[in-house]
Amino acid sequence: MKYPIGIQTFEAIRTEGYAYVDKTALVYKLVTEGKYYFLSRPRRFGKSLLLSTLKAYFQGKRALFEGLAIAGLETEWTEYPVLHFDFNARNYLNIESLIAELNKHLEIWEKVYGDEYKDRAPEERFQHIISNIVRQTGRKVVILVDEYDKPLLQTIGNLELQDEYRKILKSFYGVAKSMDEYIRLAFFTGVTKFSKVSIFSDLNNLSDISLDYRYATICGISEQEIRDNFDAEVAEVAEDNGLSKDECYAKLKRDYDGYHFSTESVGMYNPFSFLKTLDTKRFSDYWFATGTPTFLVEVLQHTDYPLDRLTTEEVDVRTMDSVDAMYSNPIPLLFQSGYLTIKDFDKEFDTYRLGFPNMEVEKGFAQFLATYYFANGINGSFTINNFVKDVRNGDAKGFMTRLQALFADGDYQVTGRKEVYFQNTMAVLFKLMGLYVQVERHTSHGRMDVTIQTRDYVYIFELKVDKSVDEALQQIEDKQYAAPFAADPRQLFKIGVCFGSESNGIDDWKVA
Repeated sequence: MKYPIGIQTFEAIRTEGYAYVDKTALVYKLVTEGKYYFLSRPRRFGKSLLLSTLKAYFQGKRALFEGLAIAGLETEWTEYPVLHFDFNARNYLNIESLIAELNKHLEIWEKVYGDEYKDRAPEERFQHIISNIVRQTGRKVVILVDEYDKPLLQTIGNLELQDEYRKILKSFYGVAKSMDEYIRLAFFTGVTKFSKVSIFSDLNNLSDISLDYRYATICGISEQEIRDNFDAEVAEVAEDNGLSKDECYAKLKRDYDGYHFSTESVGMYNPFSFLKTLDTKRFSDYWFATGTPTFLVEVLQHTDYPLDRLTTEEVDVRTMDSVDAMYSNPIPLLFQSGYLTIKDFDKEFDTYRLGFPNMEVEKGFAQFLATYYFANGINGSFTINNFVKDVRNGDAKGFMTRLQALFADGDYQVTGRKEVYFQNTMAVLFKLMGLYVQVERHTSHGRMDVTIQTRDYVYIFELKVDKSVDEALQQIEDKQYAAPFAADPRQLFKIGVCFGSESNGIDDWKVA
């Protein structure tokens, strides 16, 4: 079987013999029940392929759909002119680069439909092209915009340039509403949803299907789709890795499943990582390796967001709708980018509980954050393996000596509140360790209480900033943190740690 890894063109997939999971019943539902749509999905999740499928459908390429669900639903196959914008293929370093990208598309269409407005603003040219197309062809226009937010994501941190981009894109995208009578369908995709700060304020008739349970499976691959389309291939991966087929399915689910795009939806697999695993017959962090979320770290550090709260906060429905307030609350950005997903929903209070979708994302995110919160990363004598070995061997003093040395190693560029910096650094370390041993973190008023459990040992940590280790140990006693382990035969360590805001390191620690 040929796997469409990196192939985003529907026509190429269908004519060159690549595997295709049939999503055309949902495509038919879209085109027959609505007109203006917006869809947010993480990168590498099939957005470009979806738009390419829509493009082929509206171009009337019936032969490409033979054998698919839509072939039994559509009877007319009317051909429409399609204007397809793809913002993927450029770095948007300045206003000129964005204008150049718009011009690239406009000039192509002006050569066909007339360039009388070639010296006007982009939105005027766009409007004129649409009216010319309808007048010349007698057919309404289909507008497809792929990764509309790419210019904004590339300039996170540059608020002035982002504001200019918003103004340009607001006017340009707004043409779709002002030309409503000429539009057959308009479909916008992106990783994130910028709404409150006016990108779509002139196009306020978009139907956002990002969290619509009816379209939750339109991108990605469900487990049922895997069993229906790739069962034999999963068996091959299992055999090549010395696993039973059931064990292989369980590992695929743990590593790549777990994305939920509505409270009622089934879990969806990351299609890129899943197909790469079938192709290479090896498990790896394929999706995470294709792009580093540097913009996420910038936002997290800008907000001084405590990382240990990532999977414990509840977020209301309105907050999840937009990333415009990312510099005060980064959670919607993390969700829409695919680093967090829906785990539960409280109907009474309309709040979501989020969490990491799968092991690939949880591990990759923690490892990536480590490069920012540890000056030299966790490498050499400070590999995570050594920390885990200390814990497994009951070497509490060795663990603390190694930890103190880690903070002392290198020049730390501490920004924001130092207490949060310390907490975040420890949160990253414990998250990485949690991949190998059981680590539980409980927070109270910004303080981290940490419990680590192995087969033979239990460790209870109390972390303080600019206070004494004796005070930390006393809190363990006063709060009776050890009470749940009173009858446990494992050896228990109580560890107080004092971080110094002046030294940017561990000033003192004590094991009891």
